[in-house]
Amino acid sequence: MKYIAYTFELTCRPDELTLETAYDLLSAELAEIGFESFEQNETCLRAYIPASTDIASDIPALLERFLLPDLLWQYSSEIQPDINWNEQWEKNFFRPIRIEDKCLVRAPFHPTDPDIPLELIISPQMAFGTGHHETTSLMMSYLLDMDLRGLRVLDMGCGTGILAILAHKLGASSVTAIDIDDWCIRNTGENAALNEIRDIDVRIGDASLLADCPMFDLIIANINRNILLNDMSAYRSRLGNSGTLLLSGFYTEDIPFLTECAETLGLTHSETRSRNNWAALRFTAGS
Repeated sequence: MKYIAYTFELTCRPDELTLETAYDLLSAELAEIGFESFEQNETCLRAYIPASTDIASDIPALLERFLLPDLLWQYSSEIQPDINWNEQWEKNFFRPIRIEDKCLVRAPFHPTDPDIPLELIISPQMAFGTGHHETTSLMMSYLLDMDLRGLRVLDMGCGTGILAILAHKLGASSVTAIDIDDWCIRNTGENAALNEIRDIDVRIGDASLLADCPMFDLIIANINRNILLNDMSAYRSRLGNSGTLLLSGFYTEDIPFLTECAETLGLTHSETRSRNNWAALRFTAGS
């Protein structure tokens, strides 16, 4: 798959707005119009979108949302050939990450760590989810604190498959992983194989697929605020009695919107976790 790489640079910004915050806000907006991966450095944000997606005319309007005093953007774009994303991550020092000293996430080219009881091998390619981003690590921390033995688990927006694979390793009786992107579907399958897992049910599509799915005991969705709000009723329809819904992919200021939506569907907000302004929520269904 060929991608278009957009490079965004801040030519002027107010002192109270950090570069990292500005790029995080812009990344969240870009993700909602189809951008799939992002790279930040000290000078720019690079965002990647499939070349088949026609969004060129949407960029100026999107940037207008950031027309604050003393805030100016400039951007450029270029078509990228197919890229070996494993190679790129290795060159950019994708390091293993420990989650609460319970789980090690590493790439295939990293050595194992005998001191960590659980290990996930992730070959990231273009997909989102290596454990380094706050939302992924927050969701992993929830799973590591739960007893998943015998549970039926659904991972919506599976990305690399990291959460689905973790759920399987923690004893889930069945795991279904769904994503709208065929690259993510392939990456999930490859990562499952790297972890010697053969029975994750990986499907391409969106929440409309849930109409033909069985009930689940645990549903995981690490996507973004707008998709979560739009699809939450579909999640609720597949959540069994006393089931758990875990949500992430949004900022702490979005918590009231998601909580209100979930509660109108009969879900109870039972826990909030956050890190660096990113949040994850836990809801339970009544019996």
